[in-house]
Amino acid sequence: MFDRGKIFCLGLVVFFTGAGAAHYDPTWESLDTRPLPAWFDESKFGIFIHWGVFSQIGYGHSYVAWVWWAWKGQKDPVVVKYFSDNFAPDVTYADFAQQFRASFYDPNQWADIFADSGAKYVVLTGKHHEGFTLWPSNYSWNWNAMDVGPRRDLVGELATAVRNRTDLHFGLYHSLYEWFNPLYLQDKANNWKTQDFVNSKTMPELYEIVNAYKPDVIWSDGDWEAPDTYWKSTEFLAWLYNESPVKDTVVTNDRWGAGIMCHHGGYLTCTDKYNPGVLQPKKWENCMTMDAIAWGYRRNISNADVLSINELVATLAATVSCGGNLLLNVGPTADGTIIPIFQERLAQMGQWLKVNGEAIYKNVPWRSQNDTLTHDVWYTSKKSADGVDVYAIVLNWSANATVVLGAPKLSANTVISMLGYSASLKYRTVEQGVEIVLPRLQDVPAAQAWGYVLKMTQLNNKPHSKRIMELPARFKKHSEIRRY
Repeated sequence: MFDRGKIFCLGLVVFFTGAGAAHYDPTWESLDTRPLPAWFDESKFGIFIHWGVFSQIGYGHSYVAWVWWAWKGQKDPVVVKYFSDNFAPDVTYADFAQQFRASFYDPNQWADIFADSGAKYVVLTGKHHEGFTLWPSNYSWNWNAMDVGPRRDLVGELATAVRNRTDLHFGLYHSLYEWFNPLYLQDKANNWKTQDFVNSKTMPELYEIVNAYKPDVIWSDGDWEAPDTYWKSTEFLAWLYNESPVKDTVVTNDRWGAGIMCHHGGYLTCTDKYNPGVLQPKKWENCMTMDAIAWGYRRNISNADVLSINELVATLAATVSCGGNLLLNVGPTADGTIIPIFQERLAQMGQWLKVNGEAIYKNVPWRSQNDTLTHDVWYTSKKSADGVDVYAIVLNWSANATVVLGAPKLSANTVISMLGYSASLKYRTVEQGVEIVLPRLQDVPAAQAWGYVLKMTQLNNKPHSKRIMELPARFKKHSEIRRY
């Protein structure tokens, strides 16, 4: 367990005093005092994988992973027409599970692709809202990947490949609710006064995946209809933090019941694609999609739908500068392949991070997140032997061969360099700040065209005496940002 001492999570510093091993009670007041394991804040970049029976349908709309609900729950006329036009009149969702074979699924290849992207953790949808588990669950009879379709332990194979071939942390997404599970629907009809679904399905599954696969991330979802007391969330989290086999390394998000998201949890997600653009007082994560339209695989995806590498680098820079992690989603096909354009973007991210990772990994927010003069500049910082090194991530290459920055304050010993370029850069003080002479674009690594990084040492900036942004107390009760 963690010592009750001062725990540094780089961007976040959580102070927790006392003696002996920490013990957490099943209350949010107690659970929220748990220090976030340092690996998570240091990682900055992870991969999200949305994969399931919905991938077999590959419906070309923003629904995708929600296609069953849109078809049979919401009865969206556009979705209903899609099924009537393309499938037999008596087709059921279970028929698609039979066809979901994962024939070309190679977890070793996936692990290599994710490692080459520069990501430091990966989160797989072990079970989405459809209820189909990608592992042979004892609590999802005949509705799991071992009994139906692939007839493989898709979760276990990826966990093994990630751990054997990479240094990535392995995590699992788990939906608390299931759209059409009769036990859940009955509990809902009883106004959550019964917990048959929780006791026989949701909680047993969570304990099962933790004990079987020992994930370092539990990414909870599907919580919003019922209160956290119905889900028994605090009881599970207390066990996870106190007794589970991953009690010292696991991190959890904030989706544990109606009204909990963005208030409680190991780190905050607040909403899908959350990217506030300003410094946040508690650790957060931006989960977003490479496909601008959908989370799961779409048969009619086009190149224009996929975020460019420039957009991805910009999102990473903005997220990390404001104290967050980026969790970038890819949706594999039903046969288990990651489509070429997704592979290309991941390889490009790895190419950029290989040159510029010093400005991303294990860094903390600086006193300024944006520059005061030049747009599309994001700052990070890191302690060094000489004090604090500051990194300016500049997203646009200047046609003038110089860039002017207003936030850095120079000292007589300041040195400015560009990551990936061996020589120091020339600069001069101007009225607005500092003008830096850039090398020729052809003389720096190709990835710098997507965003280059200026490293500045021995600046004369003083730390802020208070946070840049103040949020309601419920967001910052147990942690505060450390800036240099």
